[in-house]
Amino acid sequence: MKKILFIDRDGTIIKEPPGDFQVDNMSKLEFVPGVIGALRELARDTDYRLVMVSNQDGLGTERFPMEAFLPPHEFMLRTLAGEGVVFDEILIDESMPEEGSPRRKPGIGMVEKYLGDGLDREYSYVIGDRVTDMQLAKNMGIRGIYLGEEVPEGVPVALCTGSWGRIVRFLKKGSRRAVKERKTAETDVKVALDLNGSGEGDVRTGLAFFDHMLEQIARHGGIDLVVAVKGDLQVDEHHTIEDTAIVLGSCFAEALGSKKGIGRYGFALPMDEAKAEVLLDFGGRGWLEWNAVFTREYVGDFPTEMTKHFFASFCQTAKCNLHVTAKGENTHHTIEAIFKAFGRCLRVAVEQKDGGELPSTKKVIF
Repeated sequence: MKKILFIDRDGTIIKEPPGDFQVDNMSKLEFVPGVIGALRELARDTDYRLVMVSNQDGLGTERFPMEAFLPPHEFMLRTLAGEGVVFDEILIDESMPEEGSPRRKPGIGMVEKYLGDGLDREYSYVIGDRVTDMQLAKNMGIRGIYLGEEVPEGVPVALCTGSWGRIVRFLKKGSRRAVKERKTAETDVKVALDLNGSGEGDVRTGLAFFDHMLEQIARHGGIDLVVAVKGDLQVDEHHTIEDTAIVLGSCFAEALGSKKGIGRYGFALPMDEAKAEVLLDFGGRGWLEWNAVFTREYVGDFPTEMTKHFFASFCQTAKCNLHVTAKGENTHHTIEAIFKAFGRCLRVAVEQKDGGELPSTKKVIF
């Protein structure tokens, strides 16, 4: 699903002149403070797609000739493109307010084609400086970010600020989240993942030891993780553990997106007499190499043979290579060392550095 920012032009990217509110010559062109650096950072470090959506009253008529509009508009686009900021599409409605055009904001005529199943409604936004921009967001079924010091009363927004810097921080914090649900005749699994979290876990699978292990992933991975599972435990534990791994892996695949700037690779740690080494590569190919043997059939309510199966299922949907080597006298310690090392491995692998460089000579990671 695509995360898209639908961005207003006048008053949001460039300043809106008082009086006629038209940027119709180069002397009127002035960028909003901080916008160039902010858009550059979003384009470089996130997977947000950018779409410009603007009302331009009477554009193409005598009151606002196209030849007056184009020079500053094209200069604006060239300036942004020089900083790596390119819009997927530029949508402009030329009608006057009294015409009641369905394309004119806050109508959805200009953006209707984006409103299918491919739009991530949870994490897509309209950014603008007018109430009509926030009304457009509501009409699209997404949220608005109001660029201004105080949003008018009664207008719901996700964020109100006069700072493009704060907008970037808000968007980057929420840019690597995923929520997935999988229902079968055997299980009902819901997982919410935030790679930019702080290590908080809320895990309820019906298997106490499994909950404890998934909480290790959250804490040591520095990620926020919510897992809720209703499984056919009256049959056995297999479906609950397997399906949780499948959904969790899918969440990682979606939250990582293009994998811009991630660390990509591995970790090892000891736990009392046990030790575990986990090597990880989010390189786009699912594979598990396993070298661990357990002497007990169960730890608590958790069948130890499902440890390997959990990680194999995770690898398939997360599209990662995973090499696990572990040994120890105490099976509880050995399994916990694996999950802790896996969490630490995730922390290193998913950490995003400024600069957005892909860790691949191919310049793409599938």
